[in-house]
Amino acid sequence: MNLADLKTKLFADGAELEGMLAMYSEPLIKGFTTNPTLMRKAGITDYRVFAKQVLAAIPDRPISFEVFSDDFADMERQACEIATWGEHVYVKIPVTNTKREPGYDLIARLSHAGVKLNVTAIMTLDQVRHVVAALKGGAPSNVSIFAGRIADTGVDPVPHMRAALDILRDEPRAELIWASPRELLNIFQAHDLGCHIITVTNDILKKLSLVGKDLDDYSLETVKMFHDDAQKAGFKL
Repeated sequence: MNLADLKTKLFADGAELEGMLAMYSEPLIKGFTTNPTLMRKAGITDYRVFAKQVLAAIPDRPISFEVFSDDFADMERQACEIATWGEHVYVKIPVTNTKREPGYDLIARLSHAGVKLNVTAIMTLDQVRHVVAALKGGAPSNVSIFAGRIADTGVDPVPHMRAALDILRDEPRAELIWASPRELLNIFQAHDLGCHIITVTNDILKKLSLVGKDLDDYSLETVKMFHDDAQKAGFKL
């Protein structure tokens, strides 16, 4: 398949400004997502300053920034501020807080107040149903299912994502995100399903150059790699 024919939008997932700018130069990248864990790994200490730097450098593609409070009232305050940072900003709201309390009421309030949301950390179809009901009739939104984490439990995420797309038909302004992919193949699985968006880290995006590679050539390159490394290690029997 030619990448130019890809129907699923690629969103770069990361929090390193240099890497985000490199992805911004790629026409295939249609948007960006971040989260507090990625920010911490990148050494970000001032959330607001970092976000403003990103938005100044990337002024015209959707970008998601996540709230980090565990209290719904404070989440709402944070979300309302983040939403003012730009027309193309989506606010990431976790589907529950750490006490397992669902955020559906907050999601409904924010969405119907005009805040573009990216509801994140979704795993179950029951969560999808509640989230879509909360978003119905509200602002444009993203419903982010962590398909990679579902796969980590030994469950095939493809039927899960297909069922989620059926549920999203009730809210045409909501787009389904295949989140936390584990391999390049997931991009094509998302495309085949008709999934709207897939978030992809730079490590996976670097593999795009392999798409369409001749497998005989790839086999030979692998054999050469093993041989070269054995020679460099000086192995003897």
